[in-house]
Amino acid sequence: MASQDWVEKDFYSILGVPKDASDADIKKAYRKLARKYHPDQNPGDAEAEKKFKDITEANSVLSDPEERQQYDAIRAMGGARFTAGGPGGAGQGAAGFEDLFGGLFGGGAGRHSRGFNTGNLPPEFADLFGGFSTGGGGFQAPPQRGADRQASTTISFAGSIRGTTVGLREQNGEVIEVRIPAGIRDGQKVRVRGKGGPGSGGAGDLMVTVNVTPHPFFTRDGDNIRIHVPVSFDEAALGAQIEVPTLDGHTVRMKVPAGTNSGRTLRVKGQGVKTSKGTGDLLVTVDVVVPQNLSKEAEEAVRAFAAATAKNSESNPRSGLAAKARL
Repeated sequence: MASQDWVEKDFYSILGVPKDASDADIKKAYRKLARKYHPDQNPGDAEAEKKFKDITEANSVLSDPEERQQYDAIRAMGGARFTAGGPGGAGQGAAGFEDLFGGLFGGGAGRHSRGFNTGNLPPEFADLFGGFSTGGGGFQAPPQRGADRQASTTISFAGSIRGTTVGLREQNGEVIEVRIPAGIRDGQKVRVRGKGGPGSGGAGDLMVTVNVTPHPFFTRDGDNIRIHVPVSFDEAALGAQIEVPTLDGHTVRMKVPAGTNSGRTLRVKGQGVKTSKGTGDLLVTVDVVVPQNLSKEAEEAVRAFAAATAKNSESNPRSGLAAKARL
């Protein structure tokens, strides 16, 4: 059944094809745009999801010869749109139509058509008014899409980084495979098309909320990954090149600048979470480790260090603390 809002939508423009495009051209344009804006390729992107719905609607109309003929005819005539209703309310026969087809039905501009029979309409318009009757029956509602269903699943941290597939079992035993894209965040949703509630206009979708199990070492911060790495006192004081673990199981070398304090965070570019939109960084927080058991030689070296820096005010970590504590 033709939709009353077709007049407001330029399906040819949505697919980027001319009005005389062949069926093959329409199919080719749809497939290209569907791949680009598919929700699986753009998780969490509301704008991409809307574009995907518009593209799908445009293709469903233009790929059907009968619906395309009706659409072209409606667009050529200017379409039909609804008003809030004339005297007697929207339920009184044809009252409630703004007569954009006044010439077609013999009415003048600004008038409302009453009691017309769909048999007087050209075939391309018959479907548009197919549910109308002179007894005030109104229009038949268009086929309704089924309601979306909700579900949730829990995956490992590694699964969220690399992507994975999980199986959700229905009460009837059917297993629905859900593809989880790489880089998904805790709490994000994945849409499984056509696995929702049934409807005359097609089944709804299944919306799966993904919960991610925390990792004992890696912590996610947006698309960045945070870790804590211990360094020795001499590495922090003198500077060093150290190796730190990354998400892919390898290590990278990182420079610890001389004089690095415990708690300082250093950045390793491009070693974070990889998504379709880019790659985050690895944020390394340095924890300076104080040795618990010193050998005699090490203890003497520390005492020598303390003596050598005793007269240097910068070596006193509590310098100026009293001034800050004044009320």
